[in-house]
Amino acid sequence: MATREGSDEAYVVGLCDRILGESALTQHRFDWLLGDLGAGGRRVRLPVDAYWPGHQLVVEYRELQHDQQMPHFDKPDRLTVSGVHRGEQRALYDARRDERIPAHGLRLVVIRPADLDADSRGRLRRNTEGDLAALQKILARASDEDRVTDTFRTWLLAEGWTPVDPTDRWTDLEAVRGEERLICEVKGRTSEKGTDADIAYGQLLRRMTSQESHARYAVVVPSSSAEAAARVPAHVRRLLRIDVYEVTDDNRVCRLTD
Repeated sequence: MATREGSDEAYVVGLCDRILGESALTQHRFDWLLGDLGAGGRRVRLPVDAYWPGHQLVVEYRELQHDQQMPHFDKPDRLTVSGVHRGEQRALYDARRDERIPAHGLRLVVIRPADLDADSRGRLRRNTEGDLAALQKILARASDEDRVTDTFRTWLLAEGWTPVDPTDRWTDLEAVRGEERLICEVKGRTSEKGTDADIAYGQLLRRMTSQESHARYAVVVPSSSAEAAARVPAHVRRLLRIDVYEVTDDNRVCRLTD
């Protein structure tokens, strides 16, 4: 019997680790994601396949038994604590994950064998290069602001920062490293580059509630808006402790120098 470490699920999670620049918490359990009432009046915490706290991302790798009837997995002659057989319970718990995870502010991505290079039985051929390319598209988000945010978050993790829940709920991204704190305003591609840059600076000004010297601020923009973001004079940015970061079209991060 294959171990979890050698499973297709572990292979997929490992590739996601490479893309995200962060190691997942596998089989993680949240206090608010619970199964049905079981013997002794207890509810077990349901595991998720992988959770990346820095990205606030959960990935579920759902093999064929999650979408097809399979007596070997479903055990239709046995009832679970949910009052249904295992296959029906699996569907109930998948639906519960689909509902509860986004409701708690986390992004949920569901990956299936058909999304990658798999055979007719749903087993992955482990075409690493092709699977990485497919997963990069799956993990990418729709808007360019999401792309810039995710790329910058990955860069922060690589630089030793830890993303945290923002002090101000309107902040796009906040991270700490030792005593340092970085509060970020992120913008994506836009036809109103100058206006969006001005808005970003204004939003940061409203969040400068701390007088501590270890607090810094960042305007994070795509390459197309870097020139507009740099229009605020360098000496003003230094006084306000604001740095400007450019996220290139090929997802590299550069800090604009004065």
